[in-house]
Amino acid sequence: MVTIFVFGYKELFMQIFGSNLSGQSTYLESYFEDNLGMLITVGVITFFLFFILMIVNYLYPVFYMRRLASGENKIRPDDILGDFKNNAGRIGILCLGMMFIVTPLVIIVLGICYALILIIIGLLLILLVYPTIFNVTTFLMFDYFNTKRGFFESLSYAMRAQFSYPNGREKSPFWKYWGATLIIFLLIYVITTIFSFIPMMFLYGSLLTNPSSAGFEENPFAGSMGIFISVMYGVSLLLSFILFNVLYVNIGLMYYDSRTDLHQEVELAEIDTIGSNE
Repeated sequence: MVTIFVFGYKELFMQIFGSNLSGQSTYLESYFEDNLGMLITVGVITFFLFFILMIVNYLYPVFYMRRLASGENKIRPDDILGDFKNNAGRIGILCLGMMFIVTPLVIIVLGICYALILIIIGLLLILLVYPTIFNVTTFLMFDYFNTKRGFFESLSYAMRAQFSYPNGREKSPFWKYWGATLIIFLLIYVITTIFSFIPMMFLYGSLLTNPSSAGFEENPFAGSMGIFISVMYGVSLLLSFILFNVLYVNIGLMYYDSRTDLHQEVELAEIDTIGSNE
């Protein structure tokens, strides 16, 4: 995923920032016209590679933690690959449901929150809603592959689990689920911002100290500066992907916390041992 992002960055993002450096007002338009076929081909290939890798990125922790929950201690990559093959149909249904049902609903909810920013309350709603939406979508994936429920049943459980336990005996877990996700979101934001800020400072420093670059006579992204920015960009992406994987695992633990039926037998066994030591 880092390779795809960096490649796309160098081919597209750097072309945008590197355009019009020599007074060519139609530089960007000419670039796309002259390389239209290549851009379409690379774009389609990149999209499918990114889509497949995103599926692996999201579902690898789901299948891995499902095997851990079933008592397996030694989990090989071949086992996870087998899970992907055996659940290919359900993965397809999940992708369709996420694209055509969940995503439009998320866009509507976030759109309302952003619209309310004008009256301040939108900022609070975004802070409240965004981690909750992420929890719901991840709960959906975990529940869909840990049970035999259909897509809509798992979506219903994912939403209900944010506010109450199925046994109804404990208080709402909403705030602890929301808080745990928010903390990791803040960590991801701080770390990725630091690694994004460093190359930008070097870039601005180069523009200020190099007269030719400051005058936009040459591409500031070329040469060693371009390599440095690409490396820092890749490191930032790698850290963000690793931290997001930690986030998925953390939400997975919250999902298993919500599944009181999975540890009901343990609770009953503890009740049976009461008074046995007297």
